[in-house]
Amino acid sequence: MAEPRRSSTPTYTAPGARFLIVEARFYDGIGDHLLAGAKRAFEAAGAHYDVITVPGALEIPAAVRMLTRGGRYAGAAALGCVIRGETYHFEIVAGESSRALMDLSVTYELPIGNGILTVENEEQAAVRADPAQGDKGGDAARAALALYALKQQHGTR
Repeated sequence: MAEPRRSSTPTYTAPGARFLIVEARFYDGIGDHLLAGAKRAFEAAGAHYDVITVPGALEIPAAVRMLTRGGRYAGAAALGCVIRGETYHFEIVAGESSRALMDLSVTYELPIGNGILTVENEEQAAVRADPAQGDKGGDAARAALALYALKQQHGTR
């Protein structure tokens, strides 16, 4: 079961702004849902987007940094899924990818929405990724849009 949804989510627009979606395609079905949700959220905001695929969640922050240099993108949505396994690898991948995304966002004042799922099993991931249920891909795009709006509203570059 997905977490409860907020009773109301502010709507942000970004007509003409271009965002980057970086997706880790480790679990295709889950990735399809995350990507669909992110695309729908950016389209609803009037924003444009480019989609880049990387092998796994650890590669997402590096791709975001490499491709956002130079200011081509207004922000980014990071999409992926890390499922707990039998080893400590889960903690490393989940923690380090999130830490690196936060470091990028703070250091470069880059609006980034973190849509990397960290779950116990594939069933949890499916519910959270599905745009009709958890819509975490859409949430990541909306987080990037919210930070972009904040940046625009307060005149920061």
